[in-house]
Amino acid sequence: MRALVPNAITAAALCSGLTGIRFAIAGDFEKSVQAVILAGLLDGIDGRAARLLKAQTRFGAELDSLADSISFGVAPALIVYLWTLHQLPSLGWIAALAFAICCVLRLARFNARLDMLDQPHKSAGFLTGVPAPIGAGLTFLPLYLWIASTRPEFANPIFVSLWMILVAFLMISSIPTLAWSRMRPPPRLRLGVIALVGLTMAALLTEPWFTLVAITIVYLLLIPLGLVTYRKVRRQAPAPAIPAGPAPAADGHGPGAD
Repeated sequence: MRALVPNAITAAALCSGLTGIRFAIAGDFEKSVQAVILAGLLDGIDGRAARLLKAQTRFGAELDSLADSISFGVAPALIVYLWTLHQLPSLGWIAALAFAICCVLRLARFNARLDMLDQPHKSAGFLTGVPAPIGAGLTFLPLYLWIASTRPEFANPIFVSLWMILVAFLMISSIPTLAWSRMRPPPRLRLGVIALVGLTMAALLTEPWFTLVAITIVYLLLIPLGLVTYRKVRRQAPAPAIPAGPAPAADGHGPGAD
């Protein structure tokens, strides 16, 4: 029975992602993006609920990955295609397919590595590539800008297609990215971080789209920082000497992150 709660949250995240497609079909792209973001929030909760309740199961991990492939792979691809990529039926559809396929490939790679002991990125406290929920958020960047500014330049289907392909590559890449365990601020900065989180929440309520743009840009800037930090960690300690430490924040019910 303990596994019921995290699995129910996963199902709710899946329904939220699918509802985003329904809003996009109706032409309400603001609600469609909000539905996928809600799916991302629920996806961040289900794994933590499973660990808190000690209800981590292989079924939950598989269910989470299947739900993520739809909520953060298929749903964003269809939403962006219905928004602007349909103007380029060939290139636009190929870009949408590339994003959805790369998301599924990333999740399959994650599942295949669940039982592997030799994972240098994970043992050092890093993720491999961009996680699926964050990939969905990144691919919406042109849509955030379009909603916030109403400028048609941000809906250029060629630009959006290239952007989606780039994000798809980041998801399946082997680039080490920072996990939550690597972004713990030093004690002297924790009060400032708490204040920043509070201000960010206030900004999301007052200017949600510009705030999402800012959050996306900050994450993109953290990607090269993660690469530099990982190389520094690897130089300081050979692979066998790196302590396992806490696992990166999980997107699923199992250890690690997708």
